[in-house]
Amino acid sequence: MAEDMTLLWGSGSPPCWKVMIALEEKNLQGYNHKLLSFEKTEHKSQEVLDINPRGQLPAFKHGNNIVNESYAACMYLESQFQSQGNKLTPDSPAEQALMYQRMFEGLTFFQKIVDVIYYNWKVPEAERHDSAVERNREALTTEVKLWEGYLEKLGAGSCLAGKSFSMADVVVFPSVAYLFRFGLSAERYPQLAEYYALLKDRPSIKASWPPHWLENPQAQDTLKDI
Repeated sequence: MAEDMTLLWGSGSPPCWKVMIALEEKNLQGYNHKLLSFEKTEHKSQEVLDINPRGQLPAFKHGNNIVNESYAACMYLESQFQSQGNKLTPDSPAEQALMYQRMFEGLTFFQKIVDVIYYNWKVPEAERHDSAVERNREALTTEVKLWEGYLEKLGAGSCLAGKSFSMADVVVFPSVAYLFRFGLSAERYPQLAEYYALLKDRPSIKASWPPHWLENPQAQDTLKDI
């Protein structure tokens, strides 16, 4: 089963991490995997392009089935292995609706994080503007406050769609971890900090924690003023 799966991934990449969490949750340990270096542009290698012609990670293959988009891969794993491992889709219509809502809001959430953290990397120096930097930071601040409010409304000890861990947590937790990795204030956002603390030692998350974060656990301060 897992032996028929191949995952090419990069350390610290939230899209890769989502798929790895899903694999762990579905008890699919033992899959073939290879850690590649973004710094060495190994994600543009022929090995990756043979699975993902976009030259992006993750590159995921199950038998002859290729599912590279991280959300799609996670949903595929839940669909194909419903009776294995942990159930990630709630039965309750209300919780299921909330799960899907938070999952797809998570795309906007992650993009706003990327717009701030990787602005200097994505935008050529001659095209950078202080006004754009400020606008991106304001947009991220508004977004983070929104998620803080979502968690506050659910109450202490909650996951994103209720009391049970769901696919919403699989795909959004890596973004929350990214926030704190890059210096988000736990004092300013206590609900997000509590959520992060609640899940960071979950077996699936701990088993797939980015290796270079383990090697260098020191957080950066890029987001300390958000």
